[in-house]
Amino acid sequence: MILVTGGTGLVGAHLLLHLLENGENVRAIYRKKSNIQKTKSLFQHYNKSALFDAIEWVHADILDIPSLEHAFVNCTQVYHCAAMISFDPKDENLLRKINIEGTANIVNFCIAKGVQKLCYVSSTSALGDLAAHETVKTEETEWNPEKHHSDYAISKYGAEMEIWRGQQEGLNVIIVNPGVIIGPGFEDQGSGQLIKKIADGLLFYTLGSTGFVAVDDVVRIMYQLTQSTICNERFILIGQNIIFRDIFNTIADTLKVKRPSVEAKPFMMEITWRVNWFLSLFSRKSNNISKDTLRSFMSRNEFSNAKIKTALNTSFLDVHQYIKENFTAN
Repeated sequence: MILVTGGTGLVGAHLLLHLLENGENVRAIYRKKSNIQKTKSLFQHYNKSALFDAIEWVHADILDIPSLEHAFVNCTQVYHCAAMISFDPKDENLLRKINIEGTANIVNFCIAKGVQKLCYVSSTSALGDLAAHETVKTEETEWNPEKHHSDYAISKYGAEMEIWRGQQEGLNVIIVNPGVIIGPGFEDQGSGQLIKKIADGLLFYTLGSTGFVAVDDVVRIMYQLTQSTICNERFILIGQNIIFRDIFNTIADTLKVKRPSVEAKPFMMEITWRVNWFLSLFSRKSNNISKDTLRSFMSRNEFSNAKIKTALNTSFLDVHQYIKENFTAN
């Protein structure tokens, strides 16, 4: 039996589909029954409704240790996809609790139950910081605790430390560090929010850049790594390093909406996050336009996918083409 945490999220739901298509027996945990509908809708999107019925759903929470006891019965492999993604400074404590403490709980159960292999979905935000002579981030780039990191990045780095602790205690582990994951469904999460903003007429673009990857590649590689003899390694998963303006244009053209047409300058971004922070003080809404979010859109980041390409002799889907094939105008 294979256990998947975060099965009601973008990566977890696609992973469940991929595992079932490969004939695996899968169990997924959920916190709210209503969230299961998101995964069901994704299976319907791919005309795979019959496979959805093969999922064994277990009500559990990665922060609730008693509830995890049943989830781990007879599990041989675990994919830990559950995480909180937020760049709102108000969520600092919750980020650390869910992403670090929750991961520690999963690691402890894997060790106690004799799980053969644990695959953890981290993020490129948990990678190290470039030294003065470096231009491309790799799996070996060292984390500099003296540099500024978002609360989200710190929580994912801390979660990785829990994974490596498990490895030191005898657990076979794999960590994957995806860039921005693009995939259909889940418009309220991650890249889905960005796609929705462009569909709604986003005006601004930036010339910053980062790594992007199709969700199909992420789940395929996760499965291949977990089924292989490779263990106790981490791998960056990105298809391409792309300028935000260019990915915005591809999304806009695919959705047949107007392209973002105004370049956001650094001073504009600094004003925006300050205004949004001020307004959030008088609102119950999350501050989803934080300083870290906006500055990330201005940064030029480049990541190497050479290690995973060599390890699995694999290639990645073209992200622009993937968007054109998987997103349509309403």
